[in-house]
Formats: sequence, C-alpha cells, structure tokens
Amino acid sequence: MSLPDWKSMMPDPNTPTRVAVLMGGPDPEHEVSLASGRQVAAALREDALFDVSEHEIDRPDENELTGFDADVIFPVLHGPFGEGGPLQERLESSRIPFVGSDSKASAAGMDKCETKRRCLDSGIPTLEWSELHPGAPNTLPFPLVLKPVDEGSSIGVRVCHDRSEFTQARHTLEGTHRRLMAERLATGRELTVGIISDEALPLIEIVPKSGRYDYEAKYERDDTAYVLDPELPSGIAETCRSHALKLWRVIGARDVARVDFIFDGLECWVLEINTMPGFTEHSLVPKAAAHIGKNMTTLCGSLVRAALERHGRMDESTLARS
Repeated sequence: MSLPDWKSMMPDPNTPTRVAVLMGGPDPEHEVSLASGRQVAAALREDALFDVSEHEIDRPDENELTGFDADVIFPVLHGPFGEGGPLQERLESSRIPFVGSDSKASAAGMDKCETKRRCLDSGIPTLEWSELHPGAPNTLPFPLVLKPVDEGSSIGVRVCHDRSEFTQARHTLEGTHRRLMAERLATGRELTVGIISDEALPLIEIVPKSGRYDYEAKYERDDTAYVLDPELPSGIAETCRSHALKLWRVIGARDVARVDFIFDGLECWVLEINTMPGFTEHSLVPKAAAHIGKNMTTLCGSLVRAALERHGRMDESTLARS
C-alpha cells in the first residue's frame, strides 16, 4: 500500500499547534514542576505557532490526557511518577505525541541503581554503590551518601560520616522509601552536561555557596554560582561530554536530558541522568542552551517539533507494517 507523507498527519501549518503543558504531579518535586511548567508555557507563548494550555495534574488517566485536546503534550514533571515511566506509559497509550523519553528510558533513568548498572556495562565511570532493601547490610566504608533510588532534586540525600549517622538516616528514609542506595562519597567539582536531541551542550560547573548542591541551593537560594565552560584540565570537558552522550544512548533517552558528574581531580564520575531536567530560572539546561544562542522559546519550540516529527515517523512505520 502507498504511504501518506507523514507531514500530512501533522497539524495544519497555518493553524497554531495546540500544546498542553503538564505540571505538578503527585511527586515531592510538585512545586519545582509547577515552576518549570510555567516557564515552558510562557516561553512557548512567545511563538505564534503554538496555542498553549497549562494543566496542573495529579495522576491523569488516558481519558484525561486525550481530553486536553492537544496536538502534542509537554510533560514538565519531575519524580517517580511524572519522570520515571508511569506517566509516559499513559501518554504512549493515548498515542498523543509527547516531549521527552519513552517509558522504558524514563524508568531506567529514574532508577539510580539501574543507571549505574548501565554505566558499568558500558565502561562509563561511576562511583561504587550498593542497593539497600530493608534489612540488607551496608557494605561500603564511610563516609558515604545515602539516597532514595528514585528521587530527584537531592530529595532525601544524606551524607553519613559514620555508622551512627548512617543508622539514623536509614531509619528516617526507610519510613518513606522502599529502596535506598549507598554510594561512595567523592569530593570535587560538580559538573553537568545538558543534551538536546543528541547534541551535548556546554559544560556548567556548579559552585554552591553552602558547599553542597542540595534542594535549597538548587531552588531556594540565589548565591549558587554557575560557571559556563569552566576552566578544566585538558581533555576533561570532552570526556564529560563523551560519557554523557554515551549514557544518553545507552539509556535510550530522547529530546532532552542532563547528566551530572563529580570531578575529583582524576576522574569524571557519572552521578545520574535526568530525563526531564528542570526549566526554572535556576535550571541548567536552559542556561547552557542560552550560552549557544538558544533562548527558552527556541529551546522549547524545538522540543515540541521533535516530538511531532517523531510521532509522524512512528505512524508511518506502523502503516508500513500493516
């Protein structure tokens, strides 16, 4: 059978594309998501080609998603439900084009232990760790970092210098999280690499005034410094970008992500990948994109177009198999 041009299945180019920006969600990063979502919506409204609606959600089902009557959905959510796969599964079932990674990549990226396993399998340097189910012994020496396996924004992260601090932190975190991860504590320079559609953005070094890039330093304080294209030893920036792109591909991420590193003076250690990084005024991917001339409107618009084009190619592939 002859196949239609996938562009014919796209919204009428003479009519604004209807974009539903989703934000909020049931995860602890609800407020951060609201701030990110509002920034995305405001940026897209600067482009007359988009008709933007904002939706504060909880756990929408397929009917609720289709009820937004959108040509494409931009889910600006952070946390286990909104970023970690469940929302993406529902979006896939709805067959509405959406920005960001698919459900499998989202789940792998949210699961810090799975991310580390992918790093090990691919030769990407990552710090030693152990997964701690309730009752499982800790095998790492102190000092170490204890954190939930599937949270972002440094939520629940505890630095433990001895067994007493570890025992107390573990007792607290096990009250709210089924799976924890212990990770060797490394000190050094905090670096991050944003990625947009297979393109690694300029490095950013994060220099928190308090010494720790915790939730407050990320979202509530104004004294954290962000250094674009920082001075680093020869080859380190290229190594970070190479590791970031390799992890992006191993995870199967798409559209946008951010990979975080700690550089201890010898090695760039991957800490995690974020498959829907923040879009607030403090957020790092928009800062890096602006550094190469992509403002928020250009950045967000390119992500919406990528989702629409991908959906068109997927529909064409489905027709070809029928």
